[in-house]
Amino acid sequence: MILGEIFRVALESIRVNAMRSFLTMLGIIIGIAAVITMVSMGVGARERVEEQVRSLGTTTLTIRPAQLFFGGVGRGVSWLTPEDAEALRRAGGPIRAVAPEMEGRYQVQYGEANSNLDVLGTWPSYFDIQRHSLAAGRLFTEGEERGRRRVAVLGASVAGELGLADGGQLMDQTVSIGGVSFQVVGILRPKGAVGFMDPDDTVFIPFTTAQFRVFGNDRIRAIYVEAAGEAEMGPALIEIDRVLRREHRLRPGAESDFSVRDQSALVATFQQTTQTLSYLLAGISFVSLVVGGIGIMNIMLVSVTERTREIGVRKALGARRRDILLQFLVEALVLCLSGGALGIGLGALAGVLLQRFAGWNATVVPEAVALAFAFSAAVGLFFGIWPARRAAALDPIVALRYE
Repeated sequence: MILGEIFRVALESIRVNAMRSFLTMLGIIIGIAAVITMVSMGVGARERVEEQVRSLGTTTLTIRPAQLFFGGVGRGVSWLTPEDAEALRRAGGPIRAVAPEMEGRYQVQYGEANSNLDVLGTWPSYFDIQRHSLAAGRLFTEGEERGRRRVAVLGASVAGELGLADGGQLMDQTVSIGGVSFQVVGILRPKGAVGFMDPDDTVFIPFTTAQFRVFGNDRIRAIYVEAAGEAEMGPALIEIDRVLRREHRLRPGAESDFSVRDQSALVATFQQTTQTLSYLLAGISFVSLVVGGIGIMNIMLVSVTERTREIGVRKALGARRRDILLQFLVEALVLCLSGGALGIGLGALAGVLLQRFAGWNATVVPEAVALAFAFSAAVGLFFGIWPARRAAALDPIVALRYE
């Protein structure tokens, strides 16, 4: 049999049993679609995390209080103070900017509307360190921060939380925060949630105003430090450690009562986590491909049994063993490649739908498409060999006598 005739016979056999062929391909279709969708979601999640970390600044260092232990038993959490932030600001050198952060949830009221929102007290430098930009108005100034002025900058979603369609309606208006009146001087552009905090739902006020008029304490949740450049990250870490150990009067060799985290370590952790999750989900999806391949092998074995007399006729007319082998291999390969093509289309469509309607980041990776398609071809060859060999090994006389 010539090659063209082999392909024609194989395709005709698939066409005659179209419904059975489709059901046979279904395992491959679902497996390929699942692989592409899972890998796309994993890559999209990694890109989203990288984007969020870049929005925080790659030269930003975050200082937080550390858990204190005595004799292996936890004895509370240390606290950072405004004096720590002032000392870091005076240090200069590799440190370009510093901003302390006090945070709490308070009732924010405008007119008859009110909502329980995050209120964050900080210095004006905070907005530059965290890469915030204005949609309207202005930021509060150093003079307003030192003078404990009651001014506020609102996140992009605060107006919506207060029942307003347009954030601009709050510009130069007065809102009540924990019973204290504040004048709105600025509205920030949307930024999106970062970790467990959403700056879009946050009200920003001057640090000293928060300390003396709203919170009534000086407990700082975090201090953000921006290094002078990526090359200065190491020296900045050393300077932070030196300044804070001096401020906290820690003896040489004593354990630090604060922790410092840089964004590069955070992004590396998230990347590793999302990559591991992507591999896990893709591995689970590949199992369905193997199951689909077993289904193809079963159907091909049934096909060999059903077409025993046909095989005997072809052999009697001169078909060689390799012709019969190739015919059944082609059938298995066409089933898998057709299922692979449909699965690729379904997986790409699922990624687009997830991104559009569910808001998930899903980036279709060409390498994943190529790998899934190659794997479907390998499944066709691997699980098609046994049925093809069984068909090719049939004795023509026995095959012709088969009922």
